[in-house]
Amino acid sequence: MIKILFICHGNICRSTMAQYMMEDMIRKAHAENRFYVDSAATSREEIGNGVHYGTRRKLAEVGIPCGNHKARQMTRRDYDEFDYIIGMDDENMYYMKRIAGGDPEGKIHLLLEYAGLNRDIADPWYTGNFDETYEDLKLGLNAFAKEIGL
Repeated sequence: MIKILFICHGNICRSTMAQYMMEDMIRKAHAENRFYVDSAATSREEIGNGVHYGTRRKLAEVGIPCGNHKARQMTRRDYDEFDYIIGMDDENMYYMKRIAGGDPEGKIHLLLEYAGLNRDIADPWYTGNFDETYEDLKLGLNAFAKEIGL
């Protein structure tokens, strides 16, 4: 089973949107037995809080089920347990590597790398633009899905 962990600053907007979008892609491919997906934060600011209402609204708009994920912080143990640890921006990447104690196995990646882009996915917590975040995630996740044979 391939284990995928999406990371953003607070684990209530981008990483949860990516988690549910990826789970939907996996479900539609009838590949639930091949993949496990979760999400986490680099910060402690939102720990225990649910998915942001803007993320919930956008996922509902596009027909993707949204579960009851509660924000949690990434741990060093996550590095050992997950095959792919995917961040949304450069700041996340810095803290992900710090939490993990480096990246000796090359598991940590920026999502849009898979689409051949070297840029961040804007945080809708600040921009308010969940549509733009969704489109960027869709671009990155479609390319990532090809990478992992989904």
